[in-house]
Amino acid sequence: MLKTHDLPNLDWIKTNGMMPVIIQNYSSDEVLMHGYMNKEALLKTQKEGLVTFYSRTKNALWTKGETSGNYLKVIEMSTDCDYDSLLILVKPIGKTCHLGNNSCFSLDKCNIDFLFQLENVIEHKKNNYTCDSYTANLYKSGTYRIAQKVGEEAVETILSAVKKDRNEFINESSDLIYHLIVLLHDQDLDLKTIIKNLKKRSRNN
Repeated sequence: MLKTHDLPNLDWIKTNGMMPVIIQNYSSDEVLMHGYMNKEALLKTQKEGLVTFYSRTKNALWTKGETSGNYLKVIEMSTDCDYDSLLILVKPIGKTCHLGNNSCFSLDKCNIDFLFQLENVIEHKKNNYTCDSYTANLYKSGTYRIAQKVGEEAVETILSAVKKDRNEFINESSDLIYHLIVLLHDQDLDLKTIIKNLKKRSRNN
């Protein structure tokens, strides 16, 4: 989070005391929403670790999720080079948009964001022992069984590639990626960790 000694650098005069804020998903990099903060809202955000805006329509502080329960947990905060706007990386709890969407911005695209949404579903089922689903039951079966499934799906993916069966290869690859994500979360890891490691390794290649 933004440290206290960084606060004097913010140009509150230029922004008339109302700092523009962009909210971005820490895991997927998806832009979730835009809002404004005054000094009080920023300090409350820092103190509680949940994004709090200043509502210009209500003329009051507004913690995102205080009504819906869909909070934005702060991971990291930074300013732009002119110190007149903020970027906040968050872990969203639930849907960000009041219309029930992940983002307030409607971009219809197929990209890696879906994998992070899938991670959230998998993590939820991992921690919900009352849930009767394939994923929940897989977690209940333990690490050995989860790892075994990854091995089985890897073999099936290889065989479908050798057979040059395109549709089967797509399906088996999907199964492999799904089970690998399940295993990652079983080990308290996630895709973000793997991506960071791949980036680090790519610089050495």
